[in-house]
Parts: sequence; C-alpha cells; structure tokens
Amino acid sequence: MLRERRLHTARAAAQLRAMEQYDVNYHLAPGPAGEKNPRRQDNWHLDTVRCLLPSESPGSPDPGGAWDIACRLVHDYQFADPRILRALYAREGRLLGRNMLLEGRFCGLRFDMPVRVTSVVDETRGTGQEAQRVWGWGYQTLQGHLEEGALVYEVIKHLHTGDVEFVIAGHSRRARIGNPVVALGFILFGRMTQQRFYRKSARRLRHLVQAELAGAAPLRVETLPGDTALALAPSRARDLVPRRPGEAGG
Repeated sequence: MLRERRLHTARAAAQLRAMEQYDVNYHLAPGPAGEKNPRRQDNWHLDTVRCLLPSESPGSPDPGGAWDIACRLVHDYQFADPRILRALYAREGRLLGRNMLLEGRFCGLRFDMPVRVTSVVDETRGTGQEAQRVWGWGYQTLQGHLEEGALVYEVIKHLHTGDVEFVIAGHSRRARIGNPVVALGFILFGRMTQQRFYRKSARRLRHLVQAELAGAAPLRVETLPGDTALALAPSRARDLVPRRPGEAGG
C-alpha cells in the first residue's frame, strides 16, 4: 500500500477504534503555587501563534462570514497542512471526546500520533471594547504519540473592531521514543517541523476562508473509501477557485 494511502486502510480504522482504550501519555507536575501548568524548566515548549483572518463588521459574527467559515473549517480539521499532518476521525458524535489518529509526515516517513479532544470553547469573553466571541477546541496526546502535550485552536472575533483571528496555543515536549533512529530524527527535526506546521496551518486557514468569501465552494469533508462514517482531513483543496456568476454551488 502506498504511503499516501495509509489512513485509507482497514488497519488505520481498527487503530482508531482501539484508541478508546488509550490514555493521555503525560501528566503535569504541580508548580510552585500548586497549579498544574507546564513550565519551561520542565522542558516544555510553550507556543502561541496568531493569524489575522478576513475581518467583519463590528458586533456579533456575520452569518456565513469569516468567523462562521473559520469555525466550520477548524471543527473539521481542514486547516492542517496535509504535507505535514493528516487525520482520521469519526464524523458522528460530539466534538468533545473525539479520537483522532494523526499521521505525521516527514521526509517520506509516516508516524501515527493519536490524540483526543479534551476541551471545547464556545463563549463570549470580556466586556465592552474587550469583548470577544470565541469558539474552538483542544486535544491532548495519547499513548504512542511522539510528543507529550496539548494544543488548543480558537477562532476569535473582536466584537468592538470586527477583527477575526485564528490562535494556536499549546505546550509540548518530546515523549520517550524507543526507536533510536526515530528519536534522533525527532531531536534534530521535530521542533522545526512543529513550528512549520503552526505557521502553514494558520496560512492555510486564512487562504481557505478568503477563498470561500470570494465564492469558492465550501471544502467538503473527505470520507474513508468504503466507510463514510470516518473522515479524512484535511480534504484536498485543489478546487478552491471562485465560482462564476450563476454557477451552481458545491
């Protein structure tokens, strides 16, 4: 089976189902005040990446506007750069608790990296000029992942200005890797690839939102051949061109 189609196999579907039994692969030690937060001295990388998306008019999110589009794309994991990471997950059921079999891609190699969605955000933060409409979700790494940690993806509209942004925030560190060759490769290239994933994913989401606002058909969820209950993400975006006037939507 070609490497490009590893997630299309029955083996991948079986592994996704088996992930119900997987546990989170790390725990956070209490800090000085007893709080459980990652600290730099514990070898955690603390990251935040912010990317401006097309803006809207001030006030509540515009129906079908940049915030709405971005939330849907983030829900479906369409923002990920497919050259670095793809995912297999069940389409039905609640977002909270969703297991995702991530496939990391580097130099022709493929690595399975299981995660679970453990938080969902849907709220208005702040008041007055500081008010923000926020939607997003976060996952934690599970047993078998090359890293330990969590990532949170949020789409934020600043209600006073109309600015919309995509924020990636998280903490991570290298997990114990039994294969010495893989461990060395991760030491040399893992952090660089991780940061490249953040940047390219933010740019991809901005491109996808811009394309839909310009008239491109919404990016559809790709399903596993022979099993439409499982989604493969991100979907291919090669057809993201604006429709001609009068052309039927996708």
